[in-house]
Amino acid sequence: MAFNGGILDILKQCGVKTAPVVLLWALLLVTGACNRKSAPASSTSLPNSSDTPNAIAPAGGNKSTMMAVRFLEDRVKDDPDDIVALNKLSGYYLQLNRETEEVKYLRLALSLGESSLRVLPADQNLGGLRALAQAEYETHDFRSARDHAKELTEYEPRRGLGFQLLGDASLELGDYDAAIAAYKQMEQLDPGAVGTETRLAHLALLRGDAATAQRRYANALTQSTRSSFPSAETIAWCHWQLGEVSVTTGDYKTAERHYRDALEVFADYPHAVTSLARLRAFQGDLVAAIATFEELVRKYSDPIDGAALGDLYKLAGRDRDAQKQYSAVERWSQQSPLHSALYNRHLALFLADHNLKADQAYALARKEYETRRDVYGADALAWAALKAGKLDEAQAAMKDALRLGTEDARFFYHAGMIARAAGDRTIATGFLRRAITLNPHFDLWQAKIAREALEEASSTAVD
Repeated sequence: MAFNGGILDILKQCGVKTAPVVLLWALLLVTGACNRKSAPASSTSLPNSSDTPNAIAPAGGNKSTMMAVRFLEDRVKDDPDDIVALNKLSGYYLQLNRETEEVKYLRLALSLGESSLRVLPADQNLGGLRALAQAEYETHDFRSARDHAKELTEYEPRRGLGFQLLGDASLELGDYDAAIAAYKQMEQLDPGAVGTETRLAHLALLRGDAATAQRRYANALTQSTRSSFPSAETIAWCHWQLGEVSVTTGDYKTAERHYRDALEVFADYPHAVTSLARLRAFQGDLVAAIATFEELVRKYSDPIDGAALGDLYKLAGRDRDAQKQYSAVERWSQQSPLHSALYNRHLALFLADHNLKADQAYALARKEYETRRDVYGADALAWAALKAGKLDEAQAAMKDALRLGTEDARFFYHAGMIARAAGDRTIATGFLRRAITLNPHFDLWQAKIAREALEEASSTAVD
């Protein structure tokens, strides 16, 4: 979850209250004053200069975030062992990733967290431990994030962040009991806080309780707007999440309102731009949706956006363009080890969705599920196993995916198609009808297949 961005955040976290006209000077003093190390200096430095972002804010980057980044980058260049600057800069790189969806910032954040702990160990550098755990989580190293979060809770049992990170990592690993326990601790320490409300909202969604999720996200939105140091990205993120919940229940009008509210707060916010373009496609405006996704792909070469653009081309009858786009998705998903960690699950689903390289899709989903045994991982494995001809495994994995009662149209679609393959028309019809009823446009291309399969299953049942 996002945190308050910009120079004000640094001052707030260091306990400084001052007028805006002296913020930068105060920040200089605070960073210098906080930099008191009891260990020998090391040879820590910034990552390779070719990876370091330019001093020009990328599209969508918040200006206050970039001001802080520039200042902190200079601090680290001047003093590579300044652990306060290293830790803060790591956090701001994560913030930039949230604001721009540029993957390179994740790599930078992780490198700085590791560098900070090389300068000073965790027992003397809790800021470094926090930075590393957060970066590990964002780069999908969930096991390491969980282990470091546990360590953080031992050092700071009265602070919520460690329990937040522990809950987040446990959730991704499918250890729901551990996640719930961590979030309960977090709620006791930070009741009603933005981070607390958003975690409880996500838990509600996993349990199929969209109404509670909407209420929790609305609470988070209210709290984020009332903050003494409001973050535009955090407010936009809350609006976007409310829009996503509305889409899952087929309430597209409310979803559009939230996406537009997000863009009012944070212009060109990538999540809201993408979701609004999908909504345009659901409403039949393929031209506008294609134009938006073409621009997104040009900016980021993101495999998720690339797959969506391919589906839009296919819906528009541009099969050659669709195939060209599909061929790029796998390349973009595996262009680096970090990209593979971030996009393996999506790649498995993409390949399975489009009946491409079934054995590879299954291998990717199987490997992912060995560590991330959450319901979404089970769903991906079920779908890939079906396409690879492993019906028994698909049925077992789908049962695992549905174990929490998650109300997800994609889950119901997959369950219906698996039942259809097993020859159980009644169950297939029930699941497919649930998918379409819950969200008739749950996917740009697969929803069309679901409707066709439902019509076939229903007519066969009648016959």
